[in-house]
Amino acid sequence: MDDYLSSDDDYHYSDQGSVDGFENDEPDVQLVTPKGPTTLVITKESLLAAQKDDLRRVMEMLSLREHHARTLLIYHRWDVEKLFAVYVDKGKAALYAEAGVSVDEHCELDPSAPPSVMCDICIEDVPCHEATRMDCGHCFCNNCWTAHFIVKINEGQSKRIRCMAHKCNAICDEAVVRNLVSKEHPDMAEKFDRFLLESYIEDNKRVKWCPSTPHCGNALRVEDDELCEVECSCGLQFCFSCLSETHSPCSCLMWELWAKKCRDESETVNWIAVHTKPCPKCHKPVEKNGGCNLVSCICGQAFCWLCGGATGREHTWSSIAGHSCGRYKQLEKTAERAKRDLYRYMHYHNRYKAHTDSFKLESKLKETIQGKVAISEERDSTLRDYSWVNNGLARLFRSRRVLSYSYPFAFYMFGDELFKDEMSEEQREIKQHLFEDQQQQLEANVEKLSKILEEPFDQFTDDKVMEIRIQVINLSTIIDNLCQKMYECIENDLLGSLQLGIHSIAPYKSKGIERASELSACWSQKDSCIYASVGGTANHDRPSGSGSSDESVWSSHKRARKEEAGGGLFDLNLPAEVVDRN
Repeated sequence: MDDYLSSDDDYHYSDQGSVDGFENDEPDVQLVTPKGPTTLVITKESLLAAQKDDLRRVMEMLSLREHHARTLLIYHRWDVEKLFAVYVDKGKAALYAEAGVSVDEHCELDPSAPPSVMCDICIEDVPCHEATRMDCGHCFCNNCWTAHFIVKINEGQSKRIRCMAHKCNAICDEAVVRNLVSKEHPDMAEKFDRFLLESYIEDNKRVKWCPSTPHCGNALRVEDDELCEVECSCGLQFCFSCLSETHSPCSCLMWELWAKKCRDESETVNWIAVHTKPCPKCHKPVEKNGGCNLVSCICGQAFCWLCGGATGREHTWSSIAGHSCGRYKQLEKTAERAKRDLYRYMHYHNRYKAHTDSFKLESKLKETIQGKVAISEERDSTLRDYSWVNNGLARLFRSRRVLSYSYPFAFYMFGDELFKDEMSEEQREIKQHLFEDQQQQLEANVEKLSKILEEPFDQFTDDKVMEIRIQVINLSTIIDNLCQKMYECIENDLLGSLQLGIHSIAPYKSKGIERASELSACWSQKDSCIYASVGGTANHDRPSGSGSSDESVWSSHKRARKEEAGGGLFDLNLPAEVVDRN
């Protein structure tokens, strides 16, 4: 009886096709190094920390100042690995030249120079303290620089403002831009800082805004392949590649076409083409509601249903007076093709919608099953562990979703819309049979699992509950293996053999879509936090290190606090009561 009280992990799940293959062997325990989260949620509070992490890596590797590191990262769309690869392949000089980085220090004017300099833009002599020299060595008056910066900020080019000199590709120092603009236009300086900060999301292929409506304000960063499905902390699951709902095993293009096909009137038009004929006079679609081939439109025009030609009204059951059909066979061929396409679409759409509806109904079933579990745990029984119910329910949800999206995939994979010239008819037929066999096996086992989970196990004896438990555990393992095999078949045997390589799918995850972990806004380098002054401008005195901190240490309500009198810096992430006490 002790075995009954053990965890489900102590059992070896059979991967055979029968639910009777349950075994009670201990699996080999393998020590695996824990892997960090592959998806991180970036909030407004933690955006600065995420950006600082990448800046620190580049600054330490190349011994650069922060604005130079930012210029390199913006040019390479915040892809640190790509930046380092270019550095290794082409060298430091080529890396800097491509991005417009000049590390030569020319900012300080020569003390022996005359007290004034001539600005080559306005052609006026200005005192040296009213002129600014950039890293590239070009010097212009502050008024011209300020006007140039304001124009570029208004044009949306804040992230890469180039030097004013002719054919100079050097990027201006962001600190100089901020300093000059803020003197006359503080709002422009804030706009400039905001653009620099948001460039980490807008230009980063591994970071995207959550597409939730209304918007939750979060962005998500993936650490591995950007072709994946993610879940935001707000609960929304979506495809990271196309930002639509999760749709694997459909590729992004397949799902885009399928969603449009289901949304617009394309199939309505197809139905009209199959079941109606246009009136030769008013051209409105006319549906035949009788057996005679002489059809009358509401406009009064009579025409032949077989060929669509205008006729008189004298007719018999077999012929129309003064009319002969010579185009009947061609029209019949066109109509049959349209009818075949419509029936094919309805076949896949009906099954797609059936599994989608089942998923919605089974989601509502979760509360009922939780009630059964609660009743079972309260009664006097030797069984205490009902985690297998929740595990089976989660497996049912994941596999039902896979089944639902497998039908749009099959519609395009074996149709003429995308891969007509990629496969011969014989190859198409073989691959279709292979896929449909796996789809059928998965469908049969999913329905079995759904039926078993709906059983009133809270009313059964312990022996009957143990029998159901074994069936649920085995079916969950079988379904997981079938889903894995279907994805491998799609990636290797179906899409992998095609020359058109634009169709890739998100990988299958046995444990479901991973919920993103929140990137803490307070992360330490020697136990120090990121601080900000009024207006949200970061303290750039030193680079901050990357690392993670325990979320429970800090308040979950992260917000900026007003600066106290005295102008000191404050921590954005400390709880309000701590800041007030200090």
